[in-house]
Amino acid sequence: MNAQRAQEIAESSTMVEVTCNGVPIYIQHVDSDTNTARIYPLNQPDNEETVSLNSLTESSPFQSDGIQMHCPD
Repeated sequence: MNAQRAQEIAESSTMVEVTCNGVPIYIQHVDSDTNTARIYPLNQPDNEETVSLNSLTESSPFQSDGIQMHCPD
């Protein structure tokens, strides 16, 4: 994830799904100088850590949930 997008998510009042190594996280702070973010897992707010922005992934609103749409021919 790039620093600008991570900062947008951190400042957003809307919850955005972001994961770090598959774990849903909350971004507390972004340091664009070091390309890192201060995060914690959503289910463990006391477990803060600093990670590389490269380890963060924003969930796409277009991810498949098993539902498939087919247009009639």
